Amino acid sequence: MWLSSDITCCTASILHLCVIALDRYWAITDAVEYTKKRTPKRAVIMIALVWVFSISISMPPLFWRQSKIEELTMCAVNTDHVLYTVYSTVGAFYLPTLLLIALYGRIYIEARSRILKQSPKSTGKRLTRAHLITDSPGSSSVSSTNSRAADVSSDTSSPVYLNQVKVKVSDALLEKKKIMAAREKKATKTLGIILGAYIVCWLPFFIISLVMPICKDACWFHPAIFDFFNWLGYLNSLINPIIYTMSNEDFKQAFHKLIHRFSCPS
Repeated sequence: MWLSSDITCCTASILHLCVIALDRYWAITDAVEYTKKRTPKRAVIMIALVWVFSISISMPPLFWRQSKIEELTMCAVNTDHVLYTVYSTVGAFYLPTLLLIALYGRIYIEARSRILKQSPKSTGKRLTRAHLITDSPGSSSVSSTNSRAADVSSDTSSPVYLNQVKVKVSDALLEKKKIMAAREKKATKTLGIILGAYIVCWLPFFIISLVMPICKDACWFHPAIFDFFNWLGYLNSLINPIIYTMSNEDFKQAFHKLIHRFSCPS
């Protein structure tokens, strides 16, 4: 039961990442229609499917254990069934990993294309700062403006003197490109952190889990190495809420509501 619950929870942790990726993918590619479909009932069904599939991964070993309880010396998954090992590792890690890479790849491409579509089609100059350079009767020392100056024909960010007023002109298109570049960089960084942390934490464990039953006596790993990789996978489940709340405002608000509900019961 301990091993089954362990496998179930680890698999559910990984599959929930796939559900989150699917939710983001649908929200970006079909925002209008998906907003109508994104109901609590749909969320409950998706979460339930995750747990059903996770249980189906962990249950088979319970049916073929033949050893008597007094003969057991350690609590470990029976690795004599190679087909189950392949089925469990592929279902719990390798297929979800391919799905995550494909989904986040599509999300990045779609988000990048939308950012690029928002770029202005016409260039233009605008006044970003202006102040008087000479004293004049009845004038204050500094005045500012943020209006368009389409007729100004100076270089970008160069000072222009008009009627004793020093005007700094900036390129609106250049500023827009800088904002888009910053958004794209943030999106790339977020996806890199999510996928990178997931693969680094879980890949070593599932490589060993798949290799050991296949090569058997030909391969040997120190138990401490296996335990370290196992806890590295647990670490991913610990840091996922932190990563997602830092990168997604919806998750941040949801965690705030949960914390408020538990800390301030009605």
